[in-house]
Amino acid sequence: MNITDAEFVRGFIRMCDDGWKQGWHERNGGNLSYRIKPEEVELVRPGFSDRGEWKPAGTAVPELAGEFFMVTGSGRYFSNVARSPEETTCIIELDDRGENYRICSGLTDGGTPTSELPGHLMSHAVKKRVSGGAYRVIYHAHPANIIALTFVLPLESRVFTRELWEMEPECAMVFPAGIGVAGWMVPGGKEIAEVTGRLMEEYDVAVWAHHGMFCAGEDFDLTFGLMHTVEKAAEILVKTLAMRQGKRQTVTTDQLRRLAGELGLGLPEKFLYGKEENC
Repeated sequence: MNITDAEFVRGFIRMCDDGWKQGWHERNGGNLSYRIKPEEVELVRPGFSDRGEWKPAGTAVPELAGEFFMVTGSGRYFSNVARSPEETTCIIELDDRGENYRICSGLTDGGTPTSELPGHLMSHAVKKRVSGGAYRVIYHAHPANIIALTFVLPLESRVFTRELWEMEPECAMVFPAGIGVAGWMVPGGKEIAEVTGRLMEEYDVAVWAHHGMFCAGEDFDLTFGLMHTVEKAAEILVKTLAMRQGKRQTVTTDQLRRLAGELGLGLPEKFLYGKEENC
């Protein structure tokens, strides 16, 4: 079986292409990783090459020791994934300490996994633990509207969550736990990986100020849909702010409570604070 024929590989490729078509991945921006299920590993194992050399993963994640991941390559363009998946993506294996990786397949013309690999692995470790193993996808992209909001809204999780919840009812349904927000940090470094890992303890979405968004989910559709929903809400808010200085009307705290009660959402109280009906 050709590795690219595997269902999880096709899903990975499709998600990369969908993100590119949304305009979220200029040049080589963004990255995607998937924690492969054991039965999927066995399905594609015959296609693995013996690349041999172990390299530092940039972090220690013993919870992920021995696991396999499909990831995008460093410096590779999402626009090229659909037509050249073997050159733009790879499957890696972690060693028995979760400290080193080796490439088992992909990146056929050389190269390394995404420079954000430490952040992906740390977030995978957190989401594996808090979800009981259900979460398998970590996705980073550069959606323009959510980035724009980081220049005008306070960089606070409570503010971003509340403002986006007000944009359409689906928002509270899709991300009822809210959204985590981090201040600006150097991309690809240890600091941003650690901060994102802490946010992933509580949220499925982390917004990086002036940079982009980091989302986690159980599968490709749910994770892509999560980012799509957040960015759609951000677009509505950006347009609203462009029309006038404050909102003339919006979804109130009482209305959010009613929504939560009727749909059984259990929205965290910290986001249901009293506020002026404007931004």
